[in-house]
Amino acid sequence: MKKLIKYLKPYALLAVLCVSLVFLQAMCELKLPDHMSDMVNIGVQRYGIKDAVPERLSAWTLGRLRLFMNAEETAALERNYSADTADTFKLSADMGSEDRETLNAAFTKAFAAVSAVDSGELDLGVTCNAEYAALEMMSESERETLLRSYMEAADMGESVTGQLVAMAIRAEYERLGMDVGAYQLAYIKRTGVKMLGVALLVCAAGIGAGYLGSRIAAGFSRDLRRDVFKKVIGFSSNEINRFSTASLITRTTNDIQQMQVVVTMLFRIAMFAPIMGVGGVIYALRKSVSMSWILVLALIVLIGMLAVIFSVATPRFKIMQKLVDRLNLVTRENLSGIMVSRAYNTQEFEMQRFDRANAELTQNSLFINRVMALMNPVMTIVMNGLTLIIIWAGSHQIARSSMQIGDMMAYMQYAMHVVMSFLFVSMIFIMLPRAAVSGDRVAEILTSESAIRDPETPRDMRRENGGIGTVEFRNVSFKYPDAEEYALKDISFTAKAGETTAFIGSTGSGKSTVMNLIPRFYDVTEGAVLVNGVDVREAAQRELREQIAYVPQKNVLFTGTIEENIKLGAPNAGRAQVERAAEIAQAKDFITGKEHGYEEYISQGGTNVSGGQRQRLAIARALAVDAPIYLFDDSFSALDFKTDAALRKALAKNMEGRTIIIVAQRIGTIKNAEQIIVLDEGRIAGKGTHDELMRSCSVYREIAKSQLREEELA
Repeated sequence: MKKLIKYLKPYALLAVLCVSLVFLQAMCELKLPDHMSDMVNIGVQRYGIKDAVPERLSAWTLGRLRLFMNAEETAALERNYSADTADTFKLSADMGSEDRETLNAAFTKAFAAVSAVDSGELDLGVTCNAEYAALEMMSESERETLLRSYMEAADMGESVTGQLVAMAIRAEYERLGMDVGAYQLAYIKRTGVKMLGVALLVCAAGIGAGYLGSRIAAGFSRDLRRDVFKKVIGFSSNEINRFSTASLITRTTNDIQQMQVVVTMLFRIAMFAPIMGVGGVIYALRKSVSMSWILVLALIVLIGMLAVIFSVATPRFKIMQKLVDRLNLVTRENLSGIMVSRAYNTQEFEMQRFDRANAELTQNSLFINRVMALMNPVMTIVMNGLTLIIIWAGSHQIARSSMQIGDMMAYMQYAMHVVMSFLFVSMIFIMLPRAAVSGDRVAEILTSESAIRDPETPRDMRRENGGIGTVEFRNVSFKYPDAEEYALKDISFTAKAGETTAFIGSTGSGKSTVMNLIPRFYDVTEGAVLVNGVDVREAAQRELREQIAYVPQKNVLFTGTIEENIKLGAPNAGRAQVERAAEIAQAKDFITGKEHGYEEYISQGGTNVSGGQRQRLAIARALAVDAPIYLFDDSFSALDFKTDAALRKALAKNMEGRTIIIVAQRIGTIKNAEQIIVLDEGRIAGKGTHDELMRSCSVYREIAKSQLREEELA
């Protein structure tokens, strides 16, 4: 998985922007409970009065409050309050933060003291009408000592003191004729607008982060698929066989899709959840440190439950991709061989194979889903239990006046943020093992070196002096990877330009293996294969294959028109060149007989044309390429004798000067070749013309006698 990080580098700027938006979203979400707390605590309980600093005061009230202020507080008072009318004072609009902090503490203390004097709780030993006169007679230090003693004895909590001050300020506003209801409503509206703005910002940041995260993940997977496909295209047959086609398809699609999902989650949830979790803890502690044990308890319970769930589910996640591989393999084999299955009435057997693979994947998926389904009730239990405990503990603190209702509500939301953040992180850790397995599978492809590689300094085949179109095998031996026995042993021959060289032999004698060594689909184990006098291992693969037009044993057509299929190896070929190739391949008649002619659409795999037509189109595709060497690997087997003869005659007429190498099963196809090589169990059993082999090679003679009448053997 780490090896694939480089695919995220092109999106570094988008990643930074995405993380910034995620951070903004998280911080805004953390502010919402804070604003909600202010709306309840200040807007509802304290009538919209934020602190103990009144906006307006009567001269009578101000005179009473000043009795409980020291010199520094009095100086701050005089700096920031000015006469509004003869009997009222107004707060300055440009008051500094330090002065506000000083006056807030001063007014809190003073309002509490005035309330205590008015209620008789602060006993001065005088009659009710003489309290303030007595206070005026005291020195500043005496009043401060008296007030401190009262505050310590009263032991009022911060919330009670704040509520008391708010009630006193509200009463003062009412005496001054202010509309306190409108004042309170204005604060609630301002806070509501702030909450709405923050919520809109959360939405905008969330949408932006989601968009950028999806762009990054989609670009990452696109680049990865492109490089995987490019790598697979360059694989030799060894790597294709080692990985298997079904597995390569799964790795290119399903595995990369898994990583794309995880990359999206990493940029959205993995970045968002830790910020919300840490921020939630910090904000919750700001509301109440004494209830932090509730969060610790909830996390311990949650960790225990999730640990059990994850320990059961994670091993099943790791084998998921192998089961998908298996299902794809069975499906691909069944679809590719559906005609064979029908011919032998093995549909029931194939259904059982598919059902077994499907059942294993289904059972694994159901097990994971059932285990993961437990997370919902577990989370419900934890979150509801957490809510109940917070209400229980918070109500006791509210009763003791050490906490306000809005703070308890905010604490509850922050606790939910912490729990949900932990859950999201846990989900990431669940998905990472499967994505890591997928990443390793994809990285295995990207880091696999093809057994067939170009040399550092390839030789130019077109400038060598070995003869254009010459193919030579020098003591070639070959065995397939992991095979114990050689498929070819000590093969030597030369195919010259302007001649036809044919191979014949029993099934498994090595004919197709010889053909695969010429375009370097495999490398020889011993000896050397030379094309144009150059060892194919010393030439660039592209240049080598430009010298060769190849018709494989299994004819493959691609979706598209007939013309597009013929022009596959010669994309710049004109219509005349396409028609000429089709005519030589004996395909022109059936092409022109179709409704759309050369524009007729070929379905996937060429299923809408017959086997013989498919073979002739494959031959036409090779003939459209202007190459000095033509390889026909058993490419006439689906043709009737008449078409076979006509095709060979057309080849002889139009392919003069070209090297033609044919693998065939029928003697009639190769009878007139300048050189016939007979293979038997990977060795050359005979070499020469038809007449020479009839006299000298018993293997060839047996094949000929099994196919031709006596008069045809001559």
